[in-house]
Amino acid sequence: MSNRNRIIVLYSIMAGLLLLVGFGQSWTLSLTILNLCLISAIMALGVNIQWGYAGLFNVGIMGFAALGGLAGIVVSMPPVPGAWEAGGTGIGLTIVALVGTVGLIVLARKNIHGKKGNFVAILIAVAGYFVIRHFFDPAVAAIEGYDAARTGYLGGLGLPIIFSWLVGGVFAAGAAWMVGKIALGLRADYLAIATLGISEIIIAVLRNEEWLTRGVKNVSGLPRPVAYEVQLQQAPWFLDLATTLNLNPVFASALYVRLSYAILFAIVLIIIMFLAERALNSPWGRMMRAIRDNRDAAEAMGKDVTRRHLQVFILGSAVVGIAGAMLTTLDGQFTPGQYQPLRFTFLIWVMVIVGGSGNNWGAVLGGFLIWFVWVEAEPVGGWVMSVLTSGMDPSNPVRAQLVDAAPYMRPLMMGLILLLCLRFSPRGLIPERISRARH
Repeated sequence: MSNRNRIIVLYSIMAGLLLLVGFGQSWTLSLTILNLCLISAIMALGVNIQWGYAGLFNVGIMGFAALGGLAGIVVSMPPVPGAWEAGGTGIGLTIVALVGTVGLIVLARKNIHGKKGNFVAILIAVAGYFVIRHFFDPAVAAIEGYDAARTGYLGGLGLPIIFSWLVGGVFAAGAAWMVGKIALGLRADYLAIATLGISEIIIAVLRNEEWLTRGVKNVSGLPRPVAYEVQLQQAPWFLDLATTLNLNPVFASALYVRLSYAILFAIVLIIIMFLAERALNSPWGRMMRAIRDNRDAAEAMGKDVTRRHLQVFILGSAVVGIAGAMLTTLDGQFTPGQYQPLRFTFLIWVMVIVGGSGNNWGAVLGGFLIWFVWVEAEPVGGWVMSVLTSGMDPSNPVRAQLVDAAPYMRPLMMGLILLLCLRFSPRGLIPERISRARH
């Protein structure tokens, strides 16, 4: 079967599964799964850009997604005037001191060479650290102490949250540039360890810097880019529409909101998919795959491999940051504790591997399929266990154990799908297209 026909068949099956949930369970659940599948597909695209295009093994995905979530707070939440009055000046002076310290270090390294330059740079860094802490510590204490139960942080800019999707990409790209400058010279396995460690650091900072994100207290009530259900239920035009469609206004409003999110997310996915396909099939994309397949030969041909790796690492991380901002928008809150690097990074990698690394259509399909299975595995597993144990006495300990084990169907299904894919379709459900030279 050609790749094109395979894409049509597999995507049709995926659409059928979502429709089956709509008819068999509920349409609100089906649209909720669809929205999360769209976000997962965008994350998988970001990882595919790094791994499928260039062979970069990034295990710090959740760190970049968390930076995208941070953008939701910074952009959309209203500023907290009292917190700014209490510690805003100190935070501003901290930033000035930080920029000044970095600038002096760069200047010293540029003008003073050898060991003397390193010594001067270390002295500047130590002195700068104490200056930064002199301004930072009192400012943080004042901000976090201001109405700590309700705020205790600076807030944001009060702009429409949809702008945070772009800002989330910028945040993640900036972090990827810094990480890439440090880690991209490492071998693949060391790069994976480094990105995982940096991801943990990013998430730990977001959990503990309450002046910025409220830490484990979470930031809830983020503004929506779509209407609220209560507003719709009070709007005459919507009530008339629900009556025309013979739908309950409460149910209709839930459908409307989820469908609105789905349209917005689908637009973003289509744009990123279009750009990713153009990049993959361009001379730049062919060069990246050549570097991936044989780095030494590419270097021998004069390609700056480290620079190209940095480019693709930034691009892929930016896409993950956009998806992270979209996820926070859908949730309506920023919860640093929900970013579990190993657990969800594993899921994203399964999406790419099962879908087909190196193929954008495969990565998107993997995002849809794996998240669908992740959501449905528990209720379907519970139903299967109930059917299998229906002939047993309700007090039977074996029956109780099997029913209680239903939530563990999720990791079991992930492992089973991954094993089956690696055994029968090691290049994924939609494998990468390999162009063959004509003789």
